[in-house]
Amino acid sequence: MKISSYQLIVDLKNITQENLQSAENLLQKSDHELNCRMSQESWSTLECFEHLNRYGNFYIPEINQRILSSQTSSKQIFTSGILGNYFAKSMLPNEKVNKMKTFNSMNPIHSQLNKNVIIEFIKQQEQMLELLENAKNIDLNKTKTAISISSLIKLKLGDTFRFVIYHNLRHVQQAKRVLTNL
Repeated sequence: MKISSYQLIVDLKNITQENLQSAENLLQKSDHELNCRMSQESWSTLECFEHLNRYGNFYIPEINQRILSSQTSSKQIFTSGILGNYFAKSMLPNEKVNKMKTFNSMNPIHSQLNKNVIIEFIKQQEQMLELLENAKNIDLNKTKTAISISSLIKLKLGDTFRFVIYHNLRHVQQAKRVLTNL
């Protein structure tokens, strides 16, 4: 995938702002509604957001550190890496829900949660918008980040942003489906 670095950041900011708005709207719901699940094995709305917060706790500091230490300047075109493109595309929500197994450390099922989970997600999305703004000044191709499953694998910053933001989108949509189907 090749795209203007500027356009990629604009697109990712738009998705992040939509995720942020969706989360803010959920603050009007009761803790009881937000903790309901469709089955014993499925996640509640709050568990979807807790899952995202756990990933945010890894990726936001990682991205921030890489941006701060980057010695590169902005490049016009972002070209996705093979692995990064695969990971990012696999996170995009689609018509047919493709379930994925999550790591135990990232699985919040049966946690005791309240709206503070959504408030934390909102803070993380505001941080993500700042990181996207800061990333306008660096090369999204040459700046690399570690990933949560292995410090040995590095992705281009542009692919890391795509992965994290598409992952957020996927689970925000899942959280909305849970409320719709109750």
